[in-house]
Amino acid sequence: MSGLTDLDQLLAHLEPSLREGEYVFITVDDDTMTDELQPLATFVEDEGRSLIVERERAEAAGLAVEGVFRCITLTVRSSLEAVGLTAAVAGVLAEAGISANVVAAFHHDHVFVPAADAERALSVLRGLQQRAS
Repeated sequence: MSGLTDLDQLLAHLEPSLREGEYVFITVDDDTMTDELQPLATFVEDEGRSLIVERERAEAAGLAVEGVFRCITLTVRSSLEAVGLTAAVAGVLAEAGISANVVAAFHHDHVFVPAADAERALSVLRGLQQRAS
């Protein structure tokens, strides 16, 4: 598996980047909506299919929106077998009073934070990187 596994190296090379747009977490029973919504991510749970979609698409489809999030991508190339990265990121955000919904993908980790806290969360994560460098 490619990507860094050493936590010190991961944190030193975190390079958080705020992605454009606002996102919402929704659940759908009808799989046909998945194509219409063009989700950024999906996960099948026992209760239904969870999707992360652009806020505008969800609202255009008439879906209820509970929370609006921004996505911070940790551009460091992390291994799926790395230990501690999620805990370190979620921990510093928790200390700052910011909720974090972390999604690990093959190349990078993505942290969804409340839209109102996005810039502050980015600053907190950049501080984490600076302390590790």
